[in-house]
Amino acid sequence: MSETREKLISIPDHGNRLKSIDALRGFVMVIMLVDHVRETFYLHRQVSDPVDVFTTSPELFYTRLTSAICAPVFIWLTGLSAWLYSQRHSKFETSKFLVKRGAFLVLLELTLIVFLWAGKYPPDLFFLQVIWCIGLCMIALAGLIFLPTKLLLMIGIIIVAGHNALDGFSLNEQSPFYLIWAVLYQREVFEFNSFMFRTSYPVLPWIGVIALGFVAGPWFRDGASSIERQSRMFTFGVVGLLLFVFIRLLNFYGDSPWINTNEFPTTLMSFLSLTKYPPSLLFNLSMLSLGMIFLALFEKFERTKFALVMSQFGAAPMFFYALHLAVLKLLYVIAFSIYGPSDGVYLAFPSVRYIWVTFLILVFLLYFPTRWFANYKQANKHISWLKYF
Repeated sequence: MSETREKLISIPDHGNRLKSIDALRGFVMVIMLVDHVRETFYLHRQVSDPVDVFTTSPELFYTRLTSAICAPVFIWLTGLSAWLYSQRHSKFETSKFLVKRGAFLVLLELTLIVFLWAGKYPPDLFFLQVIWCIGLCMIALAGLIFLPTKLLLMIGIIIVAGHNALDGFSLNEQSPFYLIWAVLYQREVFEFNSFMFRTSYPVLPWIGVIALGFVAGPWFRDGASSIERQSRMFTFGVVGLLLFVFIRLLNFYGDSPWINTNEFPTTLMSFLSLTKYPPSLLFNLSMLSLGMIFLALFEKFERTKFALVMSQFGAAPMFFYALHLAVLKLLYVIAFSIYGPSDGVYLAFPSVRYIWVTFLILVFLLYFPTRWFANYKQANKHISWLKYF
């Protein structure tokens, strides 16, 4: 396997058919930018989780919903990447790889990423977000890969489908397991060594997602039929979406109940308002089903210009992630120094459409340095640190 492909959250290059995986990864990275523009320039209109449809405008609701696919698909692809890596390495080597990469991500979240979000170090509050979560999931997967595939599949399904049964369970600070449970499932703010932390991404449901990504790996084994794989992914995706609609209509399990408001727009918003922190069964079911459909389409149309552009973003995911956060923070600091606050303590866009205009401009501008870095990494395989980005 190429050393460049032994990279963080990446895919070994077994041929052009895997360009589709890079393209899907790049696509969700790009879509993620929409929400991060919102979190930078639209904080005066906070959204709850799940989104309150009575206080959130439709345009803001659907802008928020657009990026819902990012974390589930990205973590599922991380599990898939681990399986592909394991096809050229022993289980012990794969486990060691996952622990090293996972630890690096945790460290990255606690240092560079929190600095880019806060603009100072140490921040007033360490938000333990998606990079931290992916790192812990990789470390968990390092042990889970030694289980039989069928057992791992069962564990993944039980976690993703069954964890909502724990929604009513919580621990307080007096419990010796409080910090562990806060990391696993209970969003909390806690103090540790005089620093304040927020477990924004409880990791337990995501461990189920990364496990499901790993057991999907054989779909991409050498010699597998691309036609059969596309058909399987498309079928799983459509069936998953139908199952989501059926369970959501029953309205008794898998997420917060939706409300019939007697007005179609708000009723539909309530139906689609799903819990991300931690991700509910219905959140992951709907988003992973869409992800499979998109992956099938990216593979079928992998030679199109759109797929090729997205694959450039997917070839350097950590570089793009850090770069876009730095650019957003810099833009906000410069704009705030010039104009000052426009809504309370925030400098805010006057409407949602500015989020989308900024998103499109940034995608265009960030494509060129991301493509340059991906090509630079490919041309300099001997530089070991590049594989982390």
